Amino acid sequence: MSFALIQKVNDEQKKHAVVDVRSGDTVRVHQRIKEGNKERVQVFEGVVIRTDNKQSHTARITVRKITSGIGVEKSFLLHSPLVEKVEIMRRAKVRRNFLSYLRERSGKSARLKAVKFDREAVNKLPEAPAKESAEA
Repeated sequence: MSFALIQKVNDEQKKHAVVDVRSGDTVRVHQRIKEGNKERVQVFEGVVIRTDNKQSHTARITVRKITSGIGVEKSFLLHSPLVEKVEIMRRAKVRRNFLSYLRERSGKSARLKAVKFDREAVNKLPEAPAKESAEA
């Protein structure tokens, strides 16, 4: 199997656009959950502690939040059809990609320095290009 064929299949699986998420961002991830025969959207809000393979179809972010005093981490594939949308709520100044040190910290020591940014511009996605019909 040629690399071009594999690349074509991978590109078909990708969403046309995803939000540029970085480590240190506070995000709100809307994920579709199926329970029995019902579907609902669950929102998970937390700090992105890791980003992987940003340009690939396997782009992934790891989001961490504290719930009832317990740290909860969830990993999301950005191009998955189950992830409806990712909203960036806050952006912070960090100097590394993997913020594993936040796992040992709580309270004031776990705070990140906020950076001003245009939330509407960052969260706006371009429209999907219209597919041209193949006329032969």
